[in-house]
Amino acid sequence: MIRIATEQIQSVSFDGETLYILDQTQLPAVTQYLRITRIEQCWQAIKELKVRGAPAIGIAAAYGLLLGLKDVAADGFDDFYQGFQEKSEYLASSRPTAVNLFWALNRMHARLIAEKEHSVEALRAKLLQEAHAIRAEDEAVCRSIGMHGLTLLHDGMTLLTHCNAGAIATAKYGTALAPVYLAKERGWNLKVIADETRPLLQGSRLTAWELTEAGIDVTLITDSMAAYVMSKGWVDAVIVGCDRVAANGDVANKIGTYGVALLAKAHCIPFYVAAPMSTIDMDTASGDAIPIEEREAGEITNGFGVHTAPPEVKVFNPAFDVTPNELISAIITEQGIVRQPYNETLIELFKQGGNSGEGTRHVES
Repeated sequence: MIRIATEQIQSVSFDGETLYILDQTQLPAVTQYLRITRIEQCWQAIKELKVRGAPAIGIAAAYGLLLGLKDVAADGFDDFYQGFQEKSEYLASSRPTAVNLFWALNRMHARLIAEKEHSVEALRAKLLQEAHAIRAEDEAVCRSIGMHGLTLLHDGMTLLTHCNAGAIATAKYGTALAPVYLAKERGWNLKVIADETRPLLQGSRLTAWELTEAGIDVTLITDSMAAYVMSKGWVDAVIVGCDRVAANGDVANKIGTYGVALLAKAHCIPFYVAAPMSTIDMDTASGDAIPIEEREAGEITNGFGVHTAPPEVKVFNPAFDVTPNELISAIITEQGIVRQPYNETLIELFKQGGNSGEGTRHVES
């Protein structure tokens, strides 16, 4: 097995000509980077989960858009803008649930409009700057989420997590796993229990891999074991990432998260969600309005090339579920920590901007 130091892992990078994506479908057996030079390859990488994790998808989309714009021949802004819209809409069709995909594309659009008086050549350079900024800011955001998350934890705790919200799902550190990495920097001894996360095993293939590489104490369990380990008192808190937060605090995350939240509630265990501000969708009123991606049956019946069910069996395969806000103890963002009532505290969070935690009893810095 090829190994790479965890602190050197970059799930997405761009050298101006080629987009490099860590192929997460090959982990943990092989650490392989895809060389992507066309927007169609980027669309496929997002669709096939070669790049996954809401922040990483957004970063990949920003760079993928630049690759698509290389094919746009334009003498002026109007022609360039039309090409931009076509390429952006194409990338947006790759996956429906992770709001960072659309957030990143919208941010690139806003930069284009703001710079519309420049030449087409200058516009390309400005958009490259914006894509680089999206990536750099995500690293800072994840570290800030980790710092806020640490205030909810203490040395010696055991955390349970579902799916993968670590370094390879973001620019660095991750969201849900950011406090774990920062705790290690401080010399704390946090332990992690990782759900296997069926059907694509992101917990076993990705979370267990990256934590093991980082020297962090991690124990892998199947999804169906979560209730048992909670009943034994082995879990002090649950922390997960997410793909979208609705305005009322409902959260869409990898399928199975809702069940984990119900179990945590039943066992009086705090359930935390780590979410960058870019993942909070104030235009979506509640979880009922979040589109849930349904994936092909073969991921369940023929996962990883092995038949595990009759080929003719009917299959339901949603990639995500929605955890109602009443099950969420707190949402950890780069601006601070919010609690109930989320339909008020999330609005306050956006109003406060960089002054998180000041002037409200609900938002914690």
